[in-house]
Amino acid sequence: MPHFFRRSIIVLSAVSLVSTGAAQAQAVKKDKTPKYTNEFLNIGVGGRAQAMGSTQVSLAQDATAGYWNPAGLVGQKTKYDAVLMHSELFSGVVKNDYAAFSMPLDERSAIGATIIRVGVDDIPNTQSLINQYNQVLYDRVTYFSVADYGMLLSYARKLESVEGLQVGANAKIIYRNYGSFGNAWGFGVDAGAQYTRGSWRFGLMARDITTTYNVWSMHPEKFTASMDSLAGVPKNSTEIALPRFVLGVSRQFTLPKDLSLVAAVDLEMTTDGKRNTLVSSDLVSIAPHAGLELGYRNLVFLRGGATNVQKYVSSVSLKEQWSVQPTLGVGLALSGLRLDVALSRLAIEKIAGQSSQANSVMVSLGYGFK
Repeated sequence: MPHFFRRSIIVLSAVSLVSTGAAQAQAVKKDKTPKYTNEFLNIGVGGRAQAMGSTQVSLAQDATAGYWNPAGLVGQKTKYDAVLMHSELFSGVVKNDYAAFSMPLDERSAIGATIIRVGVDDIPNTQSLINQYNQVLYDRVTYFSVADYGMLLSYARKLESVEGLQVGANAKIIYRNYGSFGNAWGFGVDAGAQYTRGSWRFGLMARDITTTYNVWSMHPEKFTASMDSLAGVPKNSTEIALPRFVLGVSRQFTLPKDLSLVAAVDLEMTTDGKRNTLVSSDLVSIAPHAGLELGYRNLVFLRGGATNVQKYVSSVSLKEQWSVQPTLGVGLALSGLRLDVALSRLAIEKIAGQSSQANSVMVSLGYGFK
């Protein structure tokens, strides 16, 4: 019984998210673009990337490049490459699934396809739980999912005019669904570039460079709550995602005894107003990411990183403090098969000397076909 009601609370949260998101979208008319539109596309994919603090803009050169930086697709070293990932966020509440495929067209160009799903499933809809006689009828409970889907179609090409420079772009299709209560379709474009010079690699990724529009279609008749709550559910609305830029740099070091080391730093810049990041302003907010990868004979890898630098006010001391989200992971590469596991732990708050932790586990499997 307690588990049932805990799950049913998510119904209220889902309805609130839909109503709030749609209402915020109308604030665009008041020169206030909502933040965090299509934020599910910014969680990240691939165990290697997640273990390295999401520092992949300059590094990605397999099927995951379709997400991180499509320009990296032309660096693929196999004829075909495929990646699958399953991760569980917030201790398993949210499921994040990902699949990607890429292949070269010729020596200077490549294509790729990416599918992402982030969702919460089997949410009880308890709107009809109690009948007009105030009786609880569990057989009237139905279930639905709240899920966001993204599809990326990628193209990349090496430029002949500048040695070491490659560019790429994504055509992005978005579908967001809140059960039978509402859904949205969105479209956008990403663009990226990578440049290699010796052991140094540089990358630039521009997400939603044309801005991305989500058009919502709501179904107020599906809500059986009071008319007061129905008044806050719009039938149609539009969300706009403003451009986001990621600048990355990395370097590979050759160490003794068949060891190698990769160090990477990314700077993520958002343009939708102030965010709780290391650098925050009305014009742009900048969030840093850092990652390391120690490899042995290109077979076994140990990874670590830091991301999500934020300031918060402690509920105990009432003082401002900075928090950093650490990431860890391991990888194994053997005969074209790649297995990557990452663990991320977010310290939410420290109360009475104890920290509340939210763990996220990411597992991805990749294979390069010769």
